[in-house]
Amino acid sequence: MEFFCYHRDRPGSTPLRTEMVEEHWSYMDRFAATMIARGPTFTSDETLTGSVHILELPDAAAARAFAFDEPGYQAGAYRDILLRRWRNTLGRTMWDFDGRPDANRYLVLGFCEPRTDPVELPRGEALIAAGPQLSDDGTVVLGAAVLLEAVSEHAARQALSPDQYVWVEAHRWDFGGRPTSKDPNR
Repeated sequence: MEFFCYHRDRPGSTPLRTEMVEEHWSYMDRFAATMIARGPTFTSDETLTGSVHILELPDAAAARAFAFDEPGYQAGAYRDILLRRWRNTLGRTMWDFDGRPDANRYLVLGFCEPRTDPVELPRGEALIAAGPQLSDDGTVVLGAAVLLEAVSEHAARQALSPDQYVWVEAHRWDFGGRPTSKDPNR
């Protein structure tokens, strides 16, 4: 099963996150083989605002353990966690994406009224990862989580149709993980 996990930073926690970066990466190394996408969100002045991980895990209990055992969460760096089952509609990882290295990248979250019919997801070569946010059992659609390249936050937000979602938010995002690792894809 695939899960979307977004740890949202507690205001002022950047020094703590910076101090804990090796603990965070060491923890994430345990899940590297199952990662679909990962990386930080931040403001236009590069202040960290959160951490995104999309990965395969056996079940919802394993996803909760992944999210809540993360060292930064345990230390109080995050104010909350958005954790949802997710479906990889592109069938690839972010490391399979051939984008521009200098492009602006965004996490776009769309939230809809719970429904059983699918939500409309964007298409196109600017997509890095895209999928619906689902209930734990996968039967109810709760929204969408999309990683993409766009010229601006406004353009990124427009990737999700406003008639499908009651709330859409966009966050600057970039590829994450260790700057150097044994596996350059992780």
